[in-house]
Amino acid sequence: MGNRLSRIYTRTGDDGTTGLGDGSRVRKDSPRVEAYGTVDELNSALGIVLACEVDERVREVLTQVQHDLFDLGGELCIPGMETVQDADVERLEHALDAFNEDLPFLKEFILPGGGMAAAHCHLARTICRRAERVLVTLAQGEPIRPQPAHYLNRLSDLLFVIARVLARASGHGEVLWHHERRKRPQ
Repeated sequence: MGNRLSRIYTRTGDDGTTGLGDGSRVRKDSPRVEAYGTVDELNSALGIVLACEVDERVREVLTQVQHDLFDLGGELCIPGMETVQDADVERLEHALDAFNEDLPFLKEFILPGGGMAAAHCHLARTICRRAERVLVTLAQGEPIRPQPAHYLNRLSDLLFVIARVLARASGHGEVLWHHERRKRPQ
């Protein structure tokens, strides 16, 4: 493990820059910082899901995802580092297939909700989608391997399915969108 922080503040970021893992400094609003910051935000959102009552299978998968996201943040913070692999994406696909297997076929869109854990999982899903968009922006200006984007794309799908599982397990059920409820102008 690297150096331990004995003092949390350094004052080096007071000028609006931050240090990357390779020692270089960039503006705090750079696409790279936005990308790993959004991945960190996603990881925190998953921590809130895990603070709720969730099935042990869900807990295992999301805990592994948190570790993966920490690695992904490292990859984004250290240009040239490679942590996310095709096998990580495949692991998400296997989990997605396993969780989705017992769910009924969807005929309507689902609104975020369905109990506290499910609602938090939906929020994590939307943060994941934003992380993916930010990564696409970063890749327009810097070389980024495809695996991180593949991982985030698969993860957002997995979080959608897990939110469905959590909504059903909580007894709240899924909140379906009913387009006919919308008032139409006459």
